[in-house]
Amino acid sequence: MSRGGRDKETDGVERRCIATAELRDPSEMIRFVVGPDGQAVADVFGKLPGRGMWVSATKDALELAIKKNAFSRSAKTQVIVPDGLFEQTEAALAKRLVDMISLARKAGQAVTGFEKVKGLLETERARVLLQASDGSERGKSKFRSPPGKDVFIGCLTAQELGLAFGRESVIHGALTAGGLSKQVIVEAKRLRGVRVTSGGSSTRKEKTTHER
Repeated sequence: MSRGGRDKETDGVERRCIATAELRDPSEMIRFVVGPDGQAVADVFGKLPGRGMWVSATKDALELAIKKNAFSRSAKTQVIVPDGLFEQTEAALAKRLVDMISLARKAGQAVTGFEKVKGLLETERARVLLQASDGSERGKSKFRSPPGKDVFIGCLTAQELGLAFGRESVIHGALTAGGLSKQVIVEAKRLRGVRVTSGGSSTRKEKTTHER
């Protein structure tokens, strides 16, 4: 553990999910701690003190942990599961991803706009393709993801992507190579796991939005 009793995030050791008992890499999980008021709190930034309670970053695992209050068993003390913990965790994961894309934009590693994204893809400089989950399927079909693994992110809405780029709404975006793009991919996998059911459909029902 690091100072303050927080588990190290970079020690390379797998964690066991308190809901499913599966061993996973921490990058594929969500860390929870017990707050001062005795409630379970999602520590998506990995900075809160206390012993970590790890849940696989999937909708099924998170719902199971909440339903069975696996936090109490893991902490060996009574832990309060606040109302709306699932929604709070999802919102925190989304904010984390939006913030990371925003950092990439400020570092010159992220662009938006049809022509700019098209240019990066055609010149093979795009590392990741970003598309709004509620964007027009016809418009989104005009782009093909770059080659590779985990190179498409489609779990954010147009409004959420807009926040990342300082606009009202965004449909298309792209990331170039760099350390920030790698972190964006990690955060996107967590959010997608929570937002997409085991059958592959999104838990969020969004209206089709046009980029402005």
